[in-house]
Amino acid sequence: MNQAAGASSSNPDDASLDLSFSEDGRSGTFMIGNESFPASLLDLPTVMESYKTYNDSVLIKTADIGQMIMVREEDDPAPEGIEYTHGLTPPMRDARRRRFRREPDLNAELVHRVEKHLMNIMHGVSVNQNASVIGAGEGGKKAAPAPATKRNVQRPAANGEEAEAERSDSDESVDP
Repeated sequence: MNQAAGASSSNPDDASLDLSFSEDGRSGTFMIGNESFPASLLDLPTVMESYKTYNDSVLIKTADIGQMIMVREEDDPAPEGIEYTHGLTPPMRDARRRRFRREPDLNAELVHRVEKHLMNIMHGVSVNQNASVIGAGEGGKKAAPAPATKRNVQRPAANGEEAEAERSDSDESVDP
């Protein structure tokens, strides 16, 4: 491939470049001159930022790079999957495995049960009713007790005024 790219030709048609992809959008052919090479579009494990400078002191961000086109020789094997396991630089070797957490192993039954409880809550089933439904489904375990209500607490009096009991908005008691 280096020979095909570096060869100078007097005929401008021989130095033409072409990149075409198949219907899947991930595999294709790279043509340089009269030679063709297989190519693959791969996702990078992280998004890379590219910068340029005009005066060697100020950097200007030009793009976020999330994919690359890998051109290979005919006899080289095609990469597995759509994601390239390594980044573009040596420190990013095996980046997906070394730098990111694994996806959690979730039990499908647990996810379904939690979704059902959330839907019950969204449709107005109270926490106590939901807890009794949960308890019935888990072998008759006792439902969780309801939280205690807030008692009236005396505030200290300020400026010689009489202390007033603190009440919440949900108090339904009538003042005497």
